[in-house]
Amino acid sequence: MNRCWKPRTWSLVLVCPLMLTMASVTAGAPAENPLTPEELREGWVLLFDGATLFGWTPASKANWRAADGILSASEGEPGLLLTNSEFTDYVLRVDFRAGPGANSGVFLRTPPNPGPDDVATKCYEVNIAPADNPFPTGSLVRRQRVEPPSAGGDWRRMEVTADGGRFSVVLDGKRVLDYVDPKPVLRGHIGLQWNGGTIEFRNVRWKPLGLKSLFNGKDLTGWKVYPESTVRVTPEGSIHLAGGKGQLESQGQYADFTLQLEAMVNSPGSNSGVFFRCIPGEMMNGYESQIHNGYKNGDRTQPADCGTGGIFRRQNARRIVANDKEWFHKTIHADGDHMAVWVNGYQVSDWADTRKPAENPRKGLRLKAGTLILQGHDPTSDFLFRNLRIATLPPADADAGSK
Repeated sequence: MNRCWKPRTWSLVLVCPLMLTMASVTAGAPAENPLTPEELREGWVLLFDGATLFGWTPASKANWRAADGILSASEGEPGLLLTNSEFTDYVLRVDFRAGPGANSGVFLRTPPNPGPDDVATKCYEVNIAPADNPFPTGSLVRRQRVEPPSAGGDWRRMEVTADGGRFSVVLDGKRVLDYVDPKPVLRGHIGLQWNGGTIEFRNVRWKPLGLKSLFNGKDLTGWKVYPESTVRVTPEGSIHLAGGKGQLESQGQYADFTLQLEAMVNSPGSNSGVFFRCIPGEMMNGYESQIHNGYKNGDRTQPADCGTGGIFRRQNARRIVANDKEWFHKTIHADGDHMAVWVNGYQVSDWADTRKPAENPRKGLRLKAGTLILQGHDPTSDFLFRNLRIATLPPADADAGSK
């Protein structure tokens, strides 16, 4: 049964799946992945899978539609299509095509329903608008105007960097804006706006900034091994974890973060997981992003055991993307009660923990920082991990300019 995704405490106009097009709610095969191996190594993920609105929530009654690799809107109530995740420092790439007289924008670090004046103080809007607009395409509305750029081709490409208080916009390969906010908004959603005319988006890609290494490639400094797992560092600089029940636990603790890593399942059908916000020193007592590449009936939309990227016992992965005996990329993002996971750049889970708060994440919502754990599930476990990197998000209630 499909149900509306329930955000935290947003004052959104919730739109149930039946109000969207069937293309936006059917979890079919992924669209052709435009990410190259190099882009995956650099940390890029797809915010739009090319076929559905998975990972997004409309904040108004605009007719957002996902089909044929394109997100579009042409009528309804002006407002935003929002990522369910909140982000802080990143590079965002998006292609857009605006119809005659269209007015739109890309919102950065935004609340769900910003007012007309909020773009000057509570979020950032990179405008998509005609040359005669007070803030033509590429401008930061109410903050910095750019000279009207050339019309360009049919589809146009925008790359936006939000790094602390510095914002830059590259339009069709040319840098058109560089802006510094002395009191920056620290985190928020990414929003695609419909405000009139017809607007289309595609290739919506995101890369986190500020990632720091968790593994030096030489030894297990910063980690603690628990039997019964055997953990060693390979000559190639990977963590080899075999056997179980056991774990490798980080010394560092993290609350809201983006974690990226590469993993390989050496033994077909083997089971592991990446645990986060764990109670330090306890065995696998945290949220678990599953690693298990098995699926049933030859159908990758039927995971055999939650599925790689699923939130174990909370939400199954909607598709098995990775294969055993092949390196795959995994991105785990946690912000407040919301969690999302991408595998090889494709989002496979999107879950909000609506349970009552609890110290133990097995029993309720844990927002408190905790350790990370790589799991040795059982004696057959055999896994490799490498390139573990993490970036933390500022607290949701942090004062502007405190970063």
